[in-house]
Amino acid sequence: MKHLVAIGEALIDFAPAGAGKPIKATESFIPNVGGAPANVCGAYVRLGGKAVMLTLLGEDPFGDKIVEELASYGIDVNYIQRTEKANTSLAFVALDQQGDREFAFFRKPGADMLYRPEDVPREVFQDAYALHFCSVSLGDYPMKEAHRQAIQYAREAGALISFDPNLRPQLWQDEEALRQAVREFLPYADILKISDEELPFITGKTHMEEALPDLFAAGISVVLYTQGRQGASVYTKQAQAHVPGNGIRAVDTTGAGDGFIGSFLNQLSMDGKGLEDMRTMDGEAWRQYLEFSDRFCGKSIQSKGAIASYVTREEM
Repeated sequence: MKHLVAIGEALIDFAPAGAGKPIKATESFIPNVGGAPANVCGAYVRLGGKAVMLTLLGEDPFGDKIVEELASYGIDVNYIQRTEKANTSLAFVALDQQGDREFAFFRKPGADMLYRPEDVPREVFQDAYALHFCSVSLGDYPMKEAHRQAIQYAREAGALISFDPNLRPQLWQDEEALRQAVREFLPYADILKISDEELPFITGKTHMEEALPDLFAAGISVVLYTQGRQGASVYTKQAQAHVPGNGIRAVDTTGAGDGFIGSFLNQLSMDGKGLEDMRTMDGEAWRQYLEFSDRFCGKSIQSKGAIASYVTREEM
Protein backbone atom coordinates (compact mmCIF):
# COMPACT_ATOMS: atom_id res chain seq x y z
CA MET A 1 0.00 0.00 0.00
CA LYS A 2 1.52 3.31 -1.09
CA HIS A 3 1.79 6.28 1.26
CA LEU A 4 -0.07 9.59 1.30
CA VAL A 5 1.61 13.00 1.31
CA ALA A 6 -0.31 16.01 2.62
CA ILE A 7 0.78 19.65 2.54
CA GLY A 8 -0.67 22.63 4.37
CA GLU A 9 -1.60 23.70 7.86
CA ALA A 10 -1.18 21.72 11.05
CA LEU A 11 -2.51 23.64 14.02
CA ILE A 12 -4.12 23.46 17.44
CA ASP A 13 -7.92 23.34 17.52
CA PHE A 14 -9.18 24.66 20.85
CA ALA A 15 -12.49 22.81 21.24
CA PRO A 16 -15.09 23.93 23.77
CA ALA A 17 -15.53 21.89 26.91
CA GLY A 18 -19.30 21.99 26.24
CA ALA A 19 -21.57 22.64 23.26
CA GLY A 20 -24.33 25.16 22.77
CA LYS A 21 -22.48 28.45 23.29
CA PRO A 22 -20.65 30.83 20.91
CA ILE A 23 -16.93 31.36 21.31
CA LYS A 24 -17.38 34.60 23.26
CA ALA A 25 -19.50 32.79 25.87
CA THR A 26 -17.44 29.60 26.12
CA GLU A 27 -15.66 29.35 29.46
CA SER A 28 -13.03 26.71 28.69
CA PHE A 29 -11.39 25.08 25.70
CA ILE A 30 -9.53 21.80 25.21
CA PRO A 31 -6.50 21.84 22.84
CA ASN A 32 -6.57 19.23 20.06
CA VAL A 33 -4.13 18.72 17.22
CA GLY A 34 -5.81 19.52 13.91
CA GLY A 35 -5.61 21.22 10.54
CA ALA A 36 -7.37 19.57 7.60
CA PRO A 37 -4.30 18.12 5.83
CA ALA A 38 -3.02 16.67 9.12
CA ASN A 39 -6.46 15.21 9.82
CA VAL A 40 -6.52 13.51 6.42
CA CYS A 41 -3.14 11.96 7.23
CA GLY A 42 -4.61 10.81 10.54
CA ALA A 43 -7.54 9.02 8.92
CA TYR A 44 -5.28 7.42 6.31
CA VAL A 45 -2.90 6.14 9.00
CA ARG A 46 -5.57 5.01 11.47
CA LEU A 47 -6.89 2.69 8.76
CA GLY A 48 -3.52 1.04 8.24
CA GLY A 49 -1.74 3.29 5.77
CA LYS A 50 1.35 5.46 5.95
CA ALA A 51 1.29 9.24 5.58
CA VAL A 52 3.78 12.09 5.50
CA MET A 53 2.91 15.63 6.64
CA LEU A 54 4.63 18.65 5.06
CA THR A 55 4.32 21.90 7.00
CA LEU A 56 6.15 24.51 9.06
CA LEU A 57 5.54 24.95 12.79
CA GLY A 58 6.68 27.51 15.29
CA GLU A 59 9.42 26.84 17.80
CA ASP A 60 6.87 26.82 20.60
CA PRO A 61 5.06 24.32 22.88
CA PHE A 62 2.12 24.07 20.49
CA GLY A 63 4.47 23.04 17.70
CA ASP A 64 5.98 20.45 20.03
CA LYS A 65 2.52 19.11 20.82
CA ILE A 66 1.65 18.76 17.13
CA VAL A 67 4.85 16.92 16.24
CA GLU A 68 4.60 14.57 19.21
CA GLU A 69 0.93 13.77 18.76
CA LEU A 70 1.08 13.25 15.00
CA ALA A 71 4.04 10.94 15.55
CA SER A 72 2.09 9.04 18.21
CA TYR A 73 -0.59 8.26 15.61
CA GLY A 74 2.07 6.95 13.23
CA ILE A 75 2.21 9.93 10.86
CA ASP A 76 5.69 10.60 9.45
CA VAL A 77 6.80 13.93 10.94
CA ASN A 78 10.42 13.77 9.79
CA TYR A 79 9.82 16.40 7.11
CA ILE A 80 8.00 18.91 9.33
CA GLN A 81 10.15 22.02 9.72
CA ARG A 82 10.27 24.57 12.56
CA THR A 83 10.79 28.35 12.63
CA GLU A 84 11.21 31.19 15.11
CA LYS A 85 9.75 33.74 12.65
CA ALA A 86 6.10 32.98 13.54
CA ASN A 87 4.06 31.03 16.05
CA THR A 88 2.16 27.82 15.39
CA SER A 89 -1.35 28.55 14.11
CA LEU A 90 -4.28 28.31 16.56
CA ALA A 91 -8.01 27.89 15.91
CA PHE A 92 -10.74 28.28 18.52
CA VAL A 93 -13.97 26.39 17.80
CA ALA A 94 -17.44 26.57 19.34
CA LEU A 95 -20.24 24.05 18.78
CA ASP A 96 -23.97 24.69 18.61
CA GLN A 97 -26.57 22.15 19.72
CA GLN A 98 -26.37 20.37 16.33
CA GLY A 99 -22.58 20.02 16.53
CA ASP A 100 -21.93 22.68 13.86
CA ARG A 101 -18.98 24.98 14.31
CA GLU A 102 -17.94 28.62 14.76
CA PHE A 103 -14.24 29.47 14.22
CA ALA A 104 -11.76 32.12 15.40
CA PHE A 105 -8.23 31.84 13.98
CA PHE A 106 -4.92 33.18 15.34
CA ARG A 107 -2.75 33.08 12.22
CA LYS A 108 -1.40 36.51 11.22
CA PRO A 109 0.85 34.97 10.10
CA GLY A 110 1.01 31.41 11.34
CA ALA A 111 4.26 29.53 10.87
CA ASP A 112 2.72 27.24 8.23
CA MET A 113 2.08 30.24 5.95
CA LEU A 114 5.86 30.77 5.65
CA TYR A 115 6.64 27.30 4.25
CA ARG A 116 8.57 27.83 0.99
CA PRO A 117 8.85 25.95 -2.32
CA GLU A 118 12.50 25.14 -1.58
CA ASP A 119 11.37 23.48 1.68
CA VAL A 120 9.40 20.79 -0.22
CA PRO A 121 11.42 17.52 -0.34
CA ARG A 122 11.29 15.84 -3.75
CA GLU A 123 12.22 12.42 -2.36
CA VAL A 124 9.06 12.11 -0.25
CA PHE A 125 6.99 11.66 -3.42
CA GLN A 126 8.84 8.56 -4.55
CA ASP A 127 6.26 5.75 -4.65
CA ALA A 128 3.57 7.99 -3.12
CA TYR A 129 -0.06 7.15 -3.86
CA ALA A 130 -1.41 10.69 -3.66
CA LEU A 131 -0.75 14.28 -2.65
CA HIS A 132 -3.60 15.90 -0.71
CA PHE A 133 -4.11 19.63 -0.11
CA CYS A 134 -6.79 22.18 0.85
CA SER A 135 -7.44 25.90 0.29
CA VAL A 136 -6.52 27.32 3.71
CA SER A 137 -2.89 27.64 2.63
CA LEU A 138 -3.50 29.06 -0.85
CA GLY A 139 -3.39 32.72 0.17
CA ASP A 140 -0.74 35.11 -1.12
CA TYR A 141 2.23 33.86 0.90
CA PRO A 142 5.08 31.35 0.39
CA MET A 143 3.00 28.26 1.23
CA LYS A 144 0.91 28.77 -1.93
CA GLU A 145 3.98 28.42 -4.13
CA ALA A 146 5.11 25.45 -2.03
CA HIS A 147 1.86 23.79 -3.08
CA ARG A 148 2.74 24.30 -6.74
CA GLN A 149 6.14 22.74 -6.13
CA ALA A 150 4.62 19.76 -4.32
CA ILE A 151 2.11 19.24 -7.14
CA GLN A 152 4.92 19.28 -9.69
CA TYR A 153 6.92 16.69 -7.74
CA ALA A 154 3.80 14.53 -7.27
CA ARG A 155 3.01 14.65 -10.99
CA GLU A 156 6.59 13.71 -11.90
CA ALA A 157 6.40 10.76 -9.50
CA GLY A 158 3.06 9.55 -10.91
CA ALA A 159 1.06 10.26 -7.74
CA LEU A 160 -2.60 11.28 -7.76
CA ILE A 161 -3.61 14.80 -6.75
CA SER A 162 -6.46 15.14 -4.23
CA PHE A 163 -7.98 18.56 -3.46
CA ASP A 164 -10.51 19.39 -0.74
CA PRO A 165 -11.20 23.16 -0.83
CA ASN A 166 -12.34 23.03 2.83
CA LEU A 167 -13.37 26.69 2.64
CA ARG A 168 -12.59 28.96 5.60
CA PRO A 169 -13.72 32.46 4.50
CA GLN A 170 -12.82 33.82 7.95
CA LEU A 171 -9.16 33.56 6.96
CA TRP A 172 -9.52 35.72 3.84
CA GLN A 173 -10.03 39.49 3.73
CA ASP A 174 -11.60 39.10 0.29
CA GLU A 175 -13.92 36.18 -0.46
CA GLU A 176 -13.43 36.68 -4.19
CA ALA A 177 -9.70 36.06 -3.70
CA LEU A 178 -10.59 32.77 -2.01
CA ARG A 179 -12.86 31.79 -4.90
CA GLN A 180 -10.19 32.61 -7.48
CA ALA A 181 -7.51 30.70 -5.54
CA VAL A 182 -9.70 27.59 -5.44
CA ARG A 183 -10.55 27.87 -9.13
CA GLU A 184 -6.86 28.38 -9.93
CA PHE A 185 -5.99 25.03 -8.33
CA LEU A 186 -8.99 23.00 -9.55
CA PRO A 187 -7.24 21.98 -12.80
CA TYR A 188 -4.45 20.35 -10.79
CA ALA A 189 -6.86 17.93 -9.10
CA ASP A 190 -7.55 14.35 -10.14
CA ILE A 191 -9.93 13.88 -7.19
CA LEU A 192 -12.02 16.77 -5.89
CA LYS A 193 -13.85 16.52 -2.56
CA ILE A 194 -16.50 19.24 -2.34
CA SER A 195 -19.47 19.79 -0.01
CA ASP A 196 -22.98 20.98 -0.81
CA GLU A 197 -22.23 24.22 1.08
CA GLU A 198 -19.12 24.85 -1.02
CA LEU A 199 -20.58 24.03 -4.43
CA PRO A 200 -22.39 27.34 -5.14
CA PHE A 201 -19.48 29.46 -3.91
CA ILE A 202 -16.91 27.66 -6.05
CA THR A 203 -18.88 26.82 -9.20
CA GLY A 204 -21.77 29.31 -9.22
CA LYS A 205 -24.16 26.35 -9.57
CA THR A 206 -26.59 25.11 -6.93
CA HIS A 207 -26.92 21.55 -8.26
CA MET A 208 -24.05 19.16 -8.82
CA GLU A 209 -25.49 17.96 -12.14
CA GLU A 210 -25.16 21.54 -13.43
CA ALA A 211 -21.60 21.92 -12.15
CA LEU A 212 -20.20 18.59 -13.36
CA PRO A 213 -19.50 19.58 -17.00
CA ASP A 214 -17.31 22.48 -15.85
CA LEU A 215 -15.52 20.36 -13.24
CA PHE A 216 -14.79 17.59 -15.74
CA ALA A 217 -13.70 20.19 -18.31
CA ALA A 218 -11.18 21.48 -15.75
CA GLY A 219 -9.53 18.03 -15.83
CA ILE A 220 -11.00 16.52 -12.66
CA SER A 221 -11.62 12.77 -12.98
CA VAL A 222 -13.44 11.99 -9.71
CA VAL A 223 -15.82 14.30 -7.84
CA LEU A 224 -16.59 13.28 -4.26
CA TYR A 225 -19.67 15.24 -3.17
CA THR A 226 -20.62 15.31 0.52
CA GLN A 227 -24.03 16.56 1.68
CA GLY A 228 -23.96 16.12 5.45
CA ARG A 229 -27.12 14.40 6.65
CA GLN A 230 -28.18 13.84 3.01
CA GLY A 231 -25.27 11.46 2.38
CA ALA A 232 -22.50 11.49 -0.22
CA SER A 233 -22.01 10.82 -3.93
CA VAL A 234 -19.25 10.05 -6.41
CA TYR A 235 -19.30 11.24 -10.00
CA THR A 236 -17.02 10.31 -12.89
CA LYS A 237 -17.65 10.67 -16.62
CA GLN A 238 -18.59 6.98 -16.73
CA ALA A 239 -20.44 6.35 -13.46
CA GLN A 240 -22.05 7.74 -10.35
CA ALA A 241 -23.04 6.40 -6.94
CA HIS A 242 -24.79 7.66 -3.83
CA VAL A 243 -25.22 6.61 -0.22
CA PRO A 244 -27.85 8.20 2.06
CA GLY A 245 -26.95 9.86 5.34
CA ASN A 246 -26.43 7.58 8.31
CA GLY A 247 -28.83 9.51 10.57
CA ILE A 248 -26.36 9.53 13.47
CA ARG A 249 -26.63 12.53 15.78
CA ALA A 250 -23.30 14.35 15.89
CA VAL A 251 -21.46 15.02 19.13
CA ASP A 252 -18.72 16.91 17.25
CA THR A 253 -18.36 17.28 13.46
CA THR A 254 -14.75 18.54 13.68
CA GLY A 255 -12.65 16.66 11.13
CA ALA A 256 -15.60 14.72 9.70
CA GLY A 257 -15.02 15.82 6.11
CA ASP A 258 -11.29 15.21 6.48
CA GLY A 259 -12.03 11.73 7.77
CA PHE A 260 -14.24 11.08 4.77
CA ILE A 261 -11.62 11.92 2.15
CA GLY A 262 -8.80 10.34 4.19
CA SER A 263 -10.66 7.04 4.51
CA PHE A 264 -11.71 7.24 0.86
CA LEU A 265 -8.11 7.64 -0.33
CA ASN A 266 -7.02 4.86 2.01
CA GLN A 267 -9.42 2.40 0.41
CA LEU A 268 -8.44 3.35 -3.13
CA SER A 269 -4.77 2.95 -2.27
CA MET A 270 -5.33 -0.36 -0.49
CA ASP A 271 -7.04 -1.70 -3.61
CA GLY A 272 -4.30 -0.32 -5.86
CA LYS A 273 -6.69 1.87 -7.86
CA GLY A 274 -4.92 4.17 -10.29
CA LEU A 275 -6.46 7.03 -12.22
CA GLU A 276 -7.30 4.89 -15.25
CA ASP A 277 -9.04 2.36 -12.98
CA MET A 278 -11.14 5.15 -11.48
CA ARG A 279 -12.18 6.45 -14.86
CA THR A 280 -13.69 3.06 -15.75
CA MET A 281 -15.07 1.87 -12.39
CA ASP A 282 -18.82 1.27 -12.22
CA GLY A 283 -21.28 2.74 -9.76
CA GLU A 284 -21.43 -0.34 -7.55
CA ALA A 285 -17.68 -0.23 -6.92
CA TRP A 286 -17.89 3.44 -6.00
CA ARG A 287 -20.89 2.82 -3.74
CA GLN A 288 -18.88 0.37 -1.63
CA TYR A 289 -16.15 2.95 -1.09
CA LEU A 290 -18.76 5.55 -0.15
CA GLU A 291 -20.41 3.20 2.34
CA PHE A 292 -17.12 2.53 4.11
CA SER A 293 -16.27 6.24 4.41
CA ASP A 294 -19.80 7.05 5.53
CA ARG A 295 -19.55 4.48 8.34
CA PHE A 296 -16.08 5.76 9.25
CA CYS A 297 -17.40 9.31 9.62
CA GLY A 298 -20.49 8.12 11.45
CA LYS A 299 -18.23 6.71 14.13
CA SER A 300 -15.92 9.74 14.24
CA ILE A 301 -18.68 12.30 14.88
CA GLN A 302 -19.71 10.45 18.02
CA SER A 303 -16.51 11.56 19.77
CA LYS A 304 -14.86 14.94 20.28
CA GLY A 305 -11.85 16.09 18.29
CA ALA A 306 -10.57 15.13 14.86
CA ILE A 307 -7.79 12.53 14.66
CA ALA A 308 -8.55 11.41 18.20
CA SER A 309 -12.07 10.48 17.07
CA TYR A 310 -10.99 8.37 14.09
CA VAL A 311 -11.34 4.62 14.46
CA THR A 312 -8.99 1.89 13.25
CA ARG A 313 -9.82 -0.66 10.57
CA GLU A 314 -10.28 -3.27 13.30
CA GLU A 315 -12.75 -0.99 15.13
CA MET A 316 -14.70 -0.54 11.89
